[in-house]
Amino acid sequence: MGVNYTNGPYVFLSKTKTKREKITVNGFTINSSRCKFKIDTIGFRGLGFSNVHLGEIMNDNCGKKNRDGKTIMKERNVMEYDIFTKFRTPLENALIISVHLSFVSMSPKKLHAAILCSPGVGHLVPVLLLGRRLINHHNLHVTVLAVTTTTSTAESQLLNSLTADIHLPVIQIPAADISSIVSPDAKVVTKICAMMRETIPTIRTTISSMDPLPDILIGDIFSTESWTIAEEIGMAKYVFITSNAWFTGLVTYSPVLDKEVVGQYVDQTEPFKIPDCKPVRPEDVVDPMLDRDDEDYRVYLNLAVGVTLADGILINTWENLEPQSLHALRNNEILRSIVKNKPVYTVGPITKNYEPVGVKSEVIEWLDKQPERSVIYVSFGSGGTLSAEQITELAWGLELSQQRFVWVVRPPAGHIKDGSFFESGHSGELNGQADYLPEGFLNRTKKKGFVVHSWAPQVEILNHVSVLGFMTHCGWNSTLESISSGVAMIAWALYAEQRMNATMLTEELKVAVRPEVLPTKKVVGREEVEKMVRCLIDGEEGKAMTEKVKRLKESAEEALSGTICFQYESFMKNLILNTICKSKT
Repeated sequence: MGVNYTNGPYVFLSKTKTKREKITVNGFTINSSRCKFKIDTIGFRGLGFSNVHLGEIMNDNCGKKNRDGKTIMKERNVMEYDIFTKFRTPLENALIISVHLSFVSMSPKKLHAAILCSPGVGHLVPVLLLGRRLINHHNLHVTVLAVTTTTSTAESQLLNSLTADIHLPVIQIPAADISSIVSPDAKVVTKICAMMRETIPTIRTTISSMDPLPDILIGDIFSTESWTIAEEIGMAKYVFITSNAWFTGLVTYSPVLDKEVVGQYVDQTEPFKIPDCKPVRPEDVVDPMLDRDDEDYRVYLNLAVGVTLADGILINTWENLEPQSLHALRNNEILRSIVKNKPVYTVGPITKNYEPVGVKSEVIEWLDKQPERSVIYVSFGSGGTLSAEQITELAWGLELSQQRFVWVVRPPAGHIKDGSFFESGHSGELNGQADYLPEGFLNRTKKKGFVVHSWAPQVEILNHVSVLGFMTHCGWNSTLESISSGVAMIAWALYAEQRMNATMLTEELKVAVRPEVLPTKKVVGREEVEKMVRCLIDGEEGKAMTEKVKRLKESAEEALSGTICFQYESFMKNLILNTICKSKT
């Protein structure tokens, strides 16, 4: 049989006495006319089981004779046959076989994935890395659509450094002006969602003008209002959760909590139960849940609904890191019904690779001169900010600890914890010095400390032999980078889902220490800062955390070489099935 899979890798097998023109597979109705080939001559050992012939193919019995004297054949370049349905009766022998092709050797039409990203460096980095992984390991054609603001220097620099990469086209879409519809005092989630909503016409025009048109739309959690574009064009749609599975469980279950919980979440005395997941304490809920009367909360509930409307969910985690939450999302009847039985795939850890550069930065040159495993790295992410009082206490705590440190410091922002979210990368340097640091601090600590006023090569720092610990805001990207580097943490949660992340790191994974009171509730004093730093550097608890995080690092490496491959293969099969079904409707 001369096979040409350009129009879709699906074959309709029929050896029936009762003619069937269509078959329902995994909720999709596929007409035989949609399939490239109908094959009527395959012989089976028995009429009752479809998997016998498939088993012979998979057992490399191609070319041999079966009991009926038929030659068992396998199409060239076909790597796998998957059974989506079994014969129900001997007279109803029909099935769909998903054929996973060797795309490189066959050179068919590649599937084209558009990945839509909302503003923010923390959203952009994992999207770009996911795009590269889909290109390099799954041979998809990928275009990243990055909705950007003009205020984020780091975001612009990151995009500019990648636009020359011909293998990962990046289209920058300026975020719509929302100044007339959203208050300047609105929360970050409200602003991002308003930007994405108002930018939909431009996104639609951009996607519609692509040649070839995308087959798949992958969007982050703030992009789900763009599902309408996917439905108009006939694209499969997948949501990419750039955080963890526990967070995904809370988000999807939040509409239920909204009906069940009376009053403010933060005023409750008992943790919120998510079916089969670890409960979430009231003080750990995500930022939009802190005030149910705020617009941010209503916007957040809409995001939860958007997640459930996707054809599948991709999460930046791995199986051994969150087995309980992943099992709940996939198997708990309540959660499954909420997400409408959509598949959940782990695609992580998605982090930047450590690649030493030829020219070392000043901070790396300083680290080269420090003893092994002696330095605490302090950074609160691309958007995190501290109050002036907290910066002062943190500075004194680092100085009192008498330990070596690298500190990425930004100007104070009052009581706003995400004050740099739309301004990532702006320098905090005034006339060569940061005037918000304690007087004389830089001079007194110049032998043991290195202060960075803007951007720092975080992955390179975390992988440096002199670095032992990481004081972090617990953003999920930074968390994964620290785990993948084998570095224990001081969990200093600030905003978004970071309090949940801090709880996971300290209580479940036991690879971090945290302040006794949340930094969002009160200023962490210098004595406590000193205590946490010393604990990580010198304490027995710190040594135990370091050993645990090393094991997690190994688990992450195993995931990249093992289970993640299976998850991506499963995702690709589901993606192809969705693509074929939607493109033929």
